[in-house]
Amino acid sequence: MTQTEAHVATSNQVEARAKIWFERDGKLVLSDWRVELLTAVGETGSLTRAAGRLHVPYRTAWSKLKEIEEQLGIRLLETQSGGTGGGGSLLTPEAHELIARFRRVRDGVAELVRERFEAEFSGRLG
Repeated sequence: MTQTEAHVATSNQVEARAKIWFERDGKLVLSDWRVELLTAVGETGSLTRAAGRLHVPYRTAWSKLKEIEEQLGIRLLETQSGGTGGGGSLLTPEAHELIARFRRVRDGVAELVRERFEAEFSGRLG
């Protein structure tokens, strides 16, 4: 079997997927997209550039981060106003911890889903 044939064989397998998000009182608090936004702020040093990277208006990005802060009662960004050196945004230590914890939960759930799927369907779904 060639490498291409091996890839085709594995890409035809049925896989289980799961999405994780956090809610409080039925309102979205944290999701993959919101964590991606936080990560983009951390990588670019700017909420404006992070919004651009994710192709959303600045106002949308800002309001989503404010929603997280209000729901969780933590501060996510340290901001600096413009001026000669320009403004910017840095993630707080709490934001870094939130990102890491969310990813651990998401990855752990994905592993549980894979394990459970294998236990129930191994060899049964062509």
